[in-house]
Amino acid sequence: MVAALEPGGVVLLENIRFDARETSKVPEERAALAAELAALADVYVSDGFGVVHREQASVTDVARLLPSAAGRLVHKEATVFGKLLSDPDRPYVVVLGGSKVSDKLGVIGNLITRVDRLLIGGGMAYTFLAAKGYEVGTSLLEADQIDSVRGFIEQAEEKGVELLLPVDVVIADAFAADATTQVVDADAIPSGWMGLDIGPRTRELFASRIADAGTVVWNGPMGVFEMEPFAGGTLAVARAMADSNAMTVIGGGDSAAAVRILDVDENAFSHISTGGGASLEFLEGKNLPGLTVLEETA
Repeated sequence: MVAALEPGGVVLLENIRFDARETSKVPEERAALAAELAALADVYVSDGFGVVHREQASVTDVARLLPSAAGRLVHKEATVFGKLLSDPDRPYVVVLGGSKVSDKLGVIGNLITRVDRLLIGGGMAYTFLAAKGYEVGTSLLEADQIDSVRGFIEQAEEKGVELLLPVDVVIADAFAADATTQVVDADAIPSGWMGLDIGPRTRELFASRIADAGTVVWNGPMGVFEMEPFAGGTLAVARAMADSNAMTVIGGGDSAAAVRILDVDENAFSHISTGGGASLEFLEGKNLPGLTVLEETA
């Protein structure tokens, strides 16, 4: 099929993940698949940013066998995230949410000395609130991360970084769209209730800290946005960013999905990443194998 291609023609291969060698931990197995792929081509263009943080046959091994380059999407993503790490316009605001603080430890650790403001929402916020001595009811809590979180709070104070936590939360008596809900102060979550979104005062607070920013990066929703009663916080952050004159970057994954589900104009943001995991690892300061190999083979 490749040999019969006319100029401008395209052959689309089967989903590469159907071949176990693609994700094999054995380098020789990945190399064997890469050799088969390389035999079909003259050059390799890497344009899947969502996988550049992975050591895989079609991501790294093929690049070692052919003249290689970044595609326009990968180039744009690398340029945007490179600026976020090296030369952000200030005030530099990072908004982090999502369910687990353990997923964001590397990002917080790498950014806490770089940012001016760190806004924490989502399920991960309850571990921060617990670290301040608050009761969090049946809210999502990673008790084994409390010491790490307490260290971040202290580090932010030492560095003069404004670390903002929810001042009020939307709580529910069950994890369900039809649960009974109420809004309470963040230090007054009653036993048996769980926090599922940031409250109205927190939404206003976060919006005010986004309004005058030079750069805003957002990764992770503020609540269980898939359920209408708990979507308000995520929507408020999205709208505040959309109304901002800052460079606004959404770090892929659930945040990007939320913007689309909640029907916020995607064109209002400077950049919506196509790679949740890759963007997180980029912000952690990690080397991304799929980018490193392109630099090595350039």
